[in-house]
Amino acid sequence: MARRFTVKDFFLLLFLSLLAVLILLAMYMVDRQWLKLSEIEQTLTEQARDLRGLRDLLHSPGRNGLTLAPAEKQDAETIPLAFQRAYAATQQPDYHPGDWFVQAFGAGLKTLTPLVSTDAYAADVQGYVLESLLTRHPETLEWQGLLARDWEISEDGLTFRFRLRKGLTFSDGQPLTAEDVAFSFSFIMNPAIAAPRERAYYEKIERVAALDPYQVEFKFKEPYFNSLALAGGLAILPQHFYEPYLEQPESFNQSKGLLLGSGPYRLPDPKGWTPDQGLVELERNPRYWGPVQPPFDKLLWKVIVNDSARLTTFRNGDIDLYSARPLEYQKLLEDQALAARTQHFEYRSPAAGYSYIAWNQERNGKPTRFADQRVRQAMTFLTDRASMIEQIMLGHGEPAVSPFNPDSPQHDPALAPRPFDLTKAKSLLEQAGYTDRDGDGVLEDASGQPFRFELVFFQDADDTRRLVLFLKDLYARAGILLEPKPTEWSVMLDRINKKNFDAIMLGWTSGVEIDIYQMFHSSQTLAGGDNFITYQNPELDQLIEKARATVNESERMPLWRACERILYEDQPYTFLMRRKSLVFVDQRVRNLEVTPLGLNLGMTPVEVYVPGAEQKYAR
Repeated sequence: MARRFTVKDFFLLLFLSLLAVLILLAMYMVDRQWLKLSEIEQTLTEQARDLRGLRDLLHSPGRNGLTLAPAEKQDAETIPLAFQRAYAATQQPDYHPGDWFVQAFGAGLKTLTPLVSTDAYAADVQGYVLESLLTRHPETLEWQGLLARDWEISEDGLTFRFRLRKGLTFSDGQPLTAEDVAFSFSFIMNPAIAAPRERAYYEKIERVAALDPYQVEFKFKEPYFNSLALAGGLAILPQHFYEPYLEQPESFNQSKGLLLGSGPYRLPDPKGWTPDQGLVELERNPRYWGPVQPPFDKLLWKVIVNDSARLTTFRNGDIDLYSARPLEYQKLLEDQALAARTQHFEYRSPAAGYSYIAWNQERNGKPTRFADQRVRQAMTFLTDRASMIEQIMLGHGEPAVSPFNPDSPQHDPALAPRPFDLTKAKSLLEQAGYTDRDGDGVLEDASGQPFRFELVFFQDADDTRRLVLFLKDLYARAGILLEPKPTEWSVMLDRINKKNFDAIMLGWTSGVEIDIYQMFHSSQTLAGGDNFITYQNPELDQLIEKARATVNESERMPLWRACERILYEDQPYTFLMRRKSLVFVDQRVRNLEVTPLGLNLGMTPVEVYVPGAEQKYAR
C-alpha cells in the first residue's frame, strides 16, 4: 500500500540533505588543508635544499664555475658570453627588474608538455622554461655555451663532449647534472613516448653518456651536418621529474601541462596547467642559476582568438604586443594615439618561416587526387601568389619557392616562383584525366566525380579566411570546387595526426639552414610524423640522407639545392609566402632590437625590461 509524502518526511529529507552538504564541505576543507600542507612541505623541502647548496658553495670557493658576487659587483669579464647582452641591459641607466610582460595567443593551446606539444605557441612558452647546452648569438649566429661551459669535437666529427657549468639547478632546486642530459636523450628515444618528430632528428645519435656529473658525451652513428646544433640544442629535462612517467607513458603522452626546467621562468604548478585556464602564466624562477637574473616578475599569455578583440585589448594597454595584419598595419601607423604609446617593427625573420597548402596524397589508405604530381603542379599554377600578396598582404610578404629561406645558401636562385597560369593548369589537369564532361563548368574525373575538395584552415585568422575565399574564386575558374573548412586549432591538430583532410593551410617556422627530413622524407609518414601528407620520393630520400651526412658546407649545399629542385617539380606543398612581421610593442618595454634572428623580444637570456617608473603590475 503506497504511503503519502508528509511534512515530516520533507523535513527529514531536508535535514539529510543539509547533513550531506555539510559533510561534503568538511571533506573539501580537509582536502584543501592537505593540499596547503603539501605545498608548505614542498616549499620547506626546497628551501632546505637551497640552504644546503648555498652552504656547500660558501665552503667551496671558486669550485662552481659561477660567480657568487652580487650583481652590482659583477663586470662584463665575469659574465659568460651567452649572458653578455642581457648583462649589458642591466647596466642601462633606466634598468629596473620587475613588472609583467603580457602577450596574447591567437589560439588556445592543447598542451604545454614538451615533446607532446606540436605548435609554436607551446614552443614560445617552453623557450623560457627549458634550456639547452648551447644557444645561438642573435647577431653573429655563432654557438655559445649556455648550460655548457665549453665543448670539444673529435677529429672525425662523431663525438661531442660538453662540460657543464657547476651549480646548475632546475627550478625546483634539484641539481642539473650530466645524468639529466643523458636522460633527456633516452626519454625522447623511448618508443613509448609520443615524440616521433624529435626521434626523427635524434636517431642520428648512437648514445649519450654521462662521464661524470659535469661531463656528457654525444656519440653520433655517422657524420651529420647539424651535429653541434642537434646536441647543443637538446632541451634538458629533469630526470627526477619526468622519469616516473615511463611507468605509465600514456599519462605523459596525454598530459596537458607537465613542464619543468632550468630556465629563467617556471610554471607556478609544473604539473597542473590545463587548457581551460585560458591563459599561461610563468613566474620568475627564484633559483635561476644564471649570472644575470630575468627582469620580469611574470610572463603572461592570454588566449584571445579574435583578431579585433586582440587589437582592442592592446589599445586598452592590457597586452604589451600586437602583431598587426597587413590591412590594418598602415591604419595603425597613422593612429596618433597609438603611436604615442607604442613602438613598431617591420622585419622578415629567417625563423618566421613560410605558409603553405599541403596536398594530402593518401586518405583512409587510398590515394587521393593529389597523389598525381600533375594535379599538384596545376594547383600551384592556379594559386596566384603575386595577387594574394599584393591584394591581401598589401605587399608585406614575398612568394615562397621552397622550404628554404631565399637568403640561405640552401636555395637555388635559378628557381623562380611559379606564376599564375590558367592555361597551363588546365592542360595539366586534362593530362591527369580531369575534364568538364557534362558541360556544367566543373571538372570531372573518369568516373564522373566532380573535382571537389575541402581546404582546412584555422578559423580565427581573418587574413587566412580571406586568402581561402580568394583561392576559391581562382580555382573555380579552372572548374575546381574548393569547400572552405574553418576549423578550431585543436581539431586541426587532431586532423593532422589522423591524416584526415584533403588539403590544409598551415605554416612552418624556419631558420638559417634547415633540415627537411622531418617533413619530406618517406620514413616520416608514420603516425604522428610530420610527413602527414604521405609524400614519398625515393630519389629525394637519398638526397636528403646524403645532405644530412655531408659535414662540408661547400659539398652539402649543392645537395640541398638538388632536393629543392625535386620539391619544386613535385609540389607536395604549394609554398605560399613568407610574411613580414608587423609588430607593435608598448613603449614602456625597453632595449628592443631587430637582429638577424628577428626581434629580441622572445630570446633568452632575456634582455628587455621596463623602467621602474613605468612599471604597472604587482607594485
